[in-house]
Amino acid sequence: MNKSKKSQVGKIGEDIAAEYLIRQGYKIVDRNFRKPWGEIDIIAVDNLGILIFFEVKTIAGSTMKILPEDNMTQAKMSKLARTCYIYANQNEKLIGDGGWRIDLLAIEINGLNKYEIKHYQNVIG
Repeated sequence: MNKSKKSQVGKIGEDIAAEYLIRQGYKIVDRNFRKPWGEIDIIAVDNLGILIFFEVKTIAGSTMKILPEDNMTQAKMSKLARTCYIYANQNEKLIGDGGWRIDLLAIEINGLNKYEIKHYQNVIG
């Protein structure tokens, strides 16, 4: 898959993820927070006041059985953790008594308006 197709799939996945989170009662406070070494896809607060950083991994129309979560490598997790730590320190007012955590949303797109979302909580602890 070429880079522009991959980025289109990623954007669609992030939009699906944002809609899912809103339906689940999360309040989205930021999207695509970037630093030179990493990016946070979605930042939200849940109904308990916990600040949650979401990494979104999306695969579309895969005939091989590669799961979106297979793309969450140790190197990506390290960069993500560093970026989240910096964001949390710069935005302490968003952090409630429950603190913050990092979740993964793995999305498989299987056709027009057909997709599956798996939500993994606290993937980097």
